[in-house]
Amino acid sequence: MSMRRFTLIVPIAFLSAVVSLAAQQRPDAAQIKQERDTAEKDAPQLAELLQIKPGMTIADIGAGGGAFTVVLGRLFSTGKVYATDIGERQVKTIRDYADREGLKNVTVIEGAPASTNLPAACCDAMFMRDVYHHITDVAAFDKSLFASLKPGGRIAILDFRPRPNSKLPDGVNPNRGGHGIAPSTIEEEMKAAGFTPVKTFESWPPGENKQALFLVLFTK
Repeated sequence: MSMRRFTLIVPIAFLSAVVSLAAQQRPDAAQIKQERDTAEKDAPQLAELLQIKPGMTIADIGAGGGAFTVVLGRLFSTGKVYATDIGERQVKTIRDYADREGLKNVTVIEGAPASTNLPAACCDAMFMRDVYHHITDVAAFDKSLFASLKPGGRIAILDFRPRPNSKLPDGVNPNRGGHGIAPSTIEEEMKAAGFTPVKTFESWPPGENKQALFLVLFTK
């Protein structure tokens, strides 16, 4: 093989790898639909539990692909929905999704490992779905949650229990016991930040047999 031919092949291989990686990171149509279907089924029950009413402000913390943000934005078009996540790419994904849906009541904010970066006392209700077990600076982050919620407001933490023999996410407290978190651990940490526990649902949504997620509800 000549040197000239080699120099042409390497960039092509490199570009192919970059394109492949980008495709893996970008949610496909099937994934977007699955997340949207889940949100459309679960969001009304979650909104009822959080006692959300028209005109209120909600925060979807760690919004991921933005499905719950978009569905709640439509359900409560007279209110305001904040969506937060970490990283410019993720924030852009959520913002673009809300823009495509024509939602003017959605505000997307880039969060941080130790803070929601939400304004103080901005929200009547907040929730975190499949996010809390990734938090590394728990005390600071929970303090930020408390500051962002209005007095009397509600916050729901949805997560899953530690999976046997699973790898602990980087930087999180070893007391998690693996990938996931116990409801009792969330309750203990949120109480330390000033929240009052209201109720724990062993599976969410209620009636789900697979028990993929639990929900712990708090108030301020």
